[in-house]
Amino acid sequence: MKPSIVILAGGGPAPGINTVISTVAKTFLKDGYRVIGLNEGYKYLFKENPVTIDMDFLYADSIMKQGGSALRMSRYKPKDEEFNTKFFIENNVKLLVTVGGDDTASTANRISKYLSSNNVKIQNIHVPKTIDNDLPLPEGSPTFGYYSAKDAAVHLVQTVYEDARTSGNWFVVSAMGREAGHLAFGITSACHCPMVVIPEMFSKTEVTFEAIINLIVSAIVKRKLIGIGYGVVIISEGVFHFMSDEEIEKSGVAFSYDDHGHPELGNVSKAHIFNLLLQQRLKVLGIDVKSRPVEIGYGIRCVAPNGYDLTYCSLLGYGVKKLFDRGVTGAMVTANPMGEIKPLYLKDVEDENGKIHPRLVNLSGPKTDLIFNEGLQYITPADYEEARSYLPNPEQYDFKKILKW
Repeated sequence: MKPSIVILAGGGPAPGINTVISTVAKTFLKDGYRVIGLNEGYKYLFKENPVTIDMDFLYADSIMKQGGSALRMSRYKPKDEEFNTKFFIENNVKLLVTVGGDDTASTANRISKYLSSNNVKIQNIHVPKTIDNDLPLPEGSPTFGYYSAKDAAVHLVQTVYEDARTSGNWFVVSAMGREAGHLAFGITSACHCPMVVIPEMFSKTEVTFEAIINLIVSAIVKRKLIGIGYGVVIISEGVFHFMSDEEIEKSGVAFSYDDHGHPELGNVSKAHIFNLLLQQRLKVLGIDVKSRPVEIGYGIRCVAPNGYDLTYCSLLGYGVKKLFDRGVTGAMVTANPMGEIKPLYLKDVEDENGKIHPRLVNLSGPKTDLIFNEGLQYITPADYEEARSYLPNPEQYDFKKILKW
């Protein structure tokens, strides 16, 4: 029986998934392997009759530049007791290629260890994917999909910024980001938004709605002082991951709750929550400003990959074959700006519980220093006297005092 490889995609979509799948398939087909695409991630891998696609060169080539994923994705996480060897033995699988985030990678590692303990030897290589850019890759290496998603988001925010200027309004934009603020920060640095709020900013104080709204008001008043009555603020949804359930409930939004009793944030617009709270504060302060919410998330996950990601994802796809030929397993494939392929072993980035912690925005880097100290607009001590015409206590809206920087 011809040796085969199986490719699956887990988690949420990101631009470039099809480029990775296409490149991996073409490279292994050239060497005589059967290439199996598995639908629904891990959901049916250990069940009878999983839905698969046998890929040939024509199929692989046809999906190369498409957005979304040719293989249906799933966030399903199989339990250890579900594992069995049937699919791998029947299909003579030599390599499991997973495309996804930290959970997808950790599950692949568990499966590989199980198969090894049952005398079924396969390699597993993970291709790190997320628009959040939060996997712990080497410095300067993004997760694929981030730059394409950022480009799409920048285009949207540039349009929203123009709407703000045209209408004289403020827009409150919530950007996807899980626990890290890379996407929100990247949009802000590209669009010169006067304020950004990311979870990393709160290293010295708690994340609260009070602090977030104070930061937005700080930008609004600062812009008024320099004669500008409009603007855009970007807030990373990641701030919610650092709030208590009690703090989230303070928003006044009627949430649905999951099986663990936690508010289901995916069912509501985070931008709407922030905008509602901002309008309430502005009314109390007597500041005449109109604001509107904009949510950036699902609309950018399936855009076609840009030129950067087309090249980057191709390198990662070729890299899978290169690492496979070297006998590498239990690793993520990485490609540095020079195109050098190296493995990043999961055991080197996991904690004692097998958890891969997110890569956060580095607030001590030169880029962040420029944006926070030069790019953003907010109240400083030099503005206190003039700001009293809008704020009874300007010190409460001082950017660095809010964050205790």
